[in-house]
Amino acid sequence: MTILPARPRTALLVIDVQQGVVATAHQRDAVVANIASLVERAREQDVPVVWVQHSDAELVKGSDDWRYVPELPRQDSEPLVHKNHGDSFEATELERVLAEAGVGHLVVTGAETDACIRSTIHGAFVRGYDVTLVADAHTTNDKTAWGAPPPDQVIAHTNRYWRHQSAPGRTAAVTETKEVAFGGR
Repeated sequence: MTILPARPRTALLVIDVQQGVVATAHQRDAVVANIASLVERAREQDVPVVWVQHSDAELVKGSDDWRYVPELPRQDSEPLVHKNHGDSFEATELERVLAEAGVGHLVVTGAETDACIRSTIHGAFVRGYDVTLVADAHTTNDKTAWGAPPPDQVIAHTNRYWRHQSAPGRTAAVTETKEVAFGGR
């Protein structure tokens, strides 16, 4: 139901599952395993898998922390979008990559929930995409020392409010890994 014309395809978006980002993330292993299963299913169904990789002064391009976790190997044919901002669309080639693939619906996974995931799902929605957030395939680190709620509450809150987003001609949804359906869009 996207408002983007002639873009019926769905893509799996994997955001910032980098060694330095998720090393101590909440339920890291379970989230990475869920993302890996989605990547495998997407590949089996010929659904585009788009990888997003962040870099900045603390996450230096080319460093070990900057690299994707070894459990999630990218295939050379799959697009890799480099970013320097929270929203994966800002100053990147993501929109071009998705347009060329005819994508109007994004299934979103990755890290961190309260930063790049939130920024990207909102950025996609306002740009006209349908957005499905995979409830058990995104994570964050513990930021309670800075006044944030514990990670499980951040994740639960993000899942809750995303279920209730609305905009003309677009859908926002939240689903579990096992219930993700790539087809039909």
